[in-house]
Amino acid sequence: MKFDIVSRRRWWFLISFIILLPGLISMVMQGFNLGIDFTGGTLLDLKFARPVSVAEVREVLKDYQLEGSTIQLALTGSEEQSNNVFVRSHVLSEEERRQVLAGFETKIGAFEVLRVEKVGAVIGSELTQQAVIALIISWALMIVYISYRFEFKFAVAGIAALVHDVFIVLGIFSLLHIEIDASFVAALLTIVGYSINDTIVIFDRIRENLRTYKKSDNLEELVNRSIWQTMTRSIYTSVTVLFATGALYLFGGETTKNFSLALLIGFTCGTYSSIFNASQIWVEWKLREDWRRLEMKTKGVK
Repeated sequence: MKFDIVSRRRWWFLISFIILLPGLISMVMQGFNLGIDFTGGTLLDLKFARPVSVAEVREVLKDYQLEGSTIQLALTGSEEQSNNVFVRSHVLSEEERRQVLAGFETKIGAFEVLRVEKVGAVIGSELTQQAVIALIISWALMIVYISYRFEFKFAVAGIAALVHDVFIVLGIFSLLHIEIDASFVAALLTIVGYSINDTIVIFDRIRENLRTYKKSDNLEELVNRSIWQTMTRSIYTSVTVLFATGALYLFGGETTKNFSLALLIGFTCGTYSSIFNASQIWVEWKLREDWRRLEMKTKGVK
């Protein structure tokens, strides 16, 4: 007998609530640690006497807690080294800027400062608005499509699971005060796509099994059987994706760390919500509706 996931759905809802609550409180109390893509910063345009690599520049910036800065090499014959380097960090004071430039001269060598200026947010509020609009539009289209292919209750349950995933990622980043940049928005949209795909696979199996469903059958058992029939596929897909994302997190460098961390958290939550939340929400809704109908029918008889 397979472990009964569906009958324990209140426990899965409670676990989700316990994970979500600290993050929601953190979002309200301290907000987010927005990166320079949202807040703007200082741009340093430097020309070194010799070709340098991104790793060399970042190693110097680490001494000033600026390793998360955006570093770009000017286009040359080599993709790995260049004399011209652009560094974009958070807003630096005059003293901080002098210290950083002195660090470059000491550790890398002579250079010429071509340009130093404060820049506004590259994306800022416009990106935030567009990301929110993109999420809302995607969720609305998903509701329409899933309602057409399945039924409205499936659509609402699937979107509820997506909201769960997005808010857990947002909450953890807020709670740990991890910097959020433009790539984080891309990570959120990727998580939404992955999570709904896994959820749809389970919904599809439930729909197939419902074709032989009778009123005398146990709906919880049917959904539990459907989840276990797709469990191997869910686990294989999740493990494969997590291996790839974990490798990106460990070996991808500083600039991809936050992006890959968001994916790791989101893919894990997406797998959890697809198996333990989405179909459970549908079952809870369906059973409550059946109970209300039975109650109304009973009262009508009386």
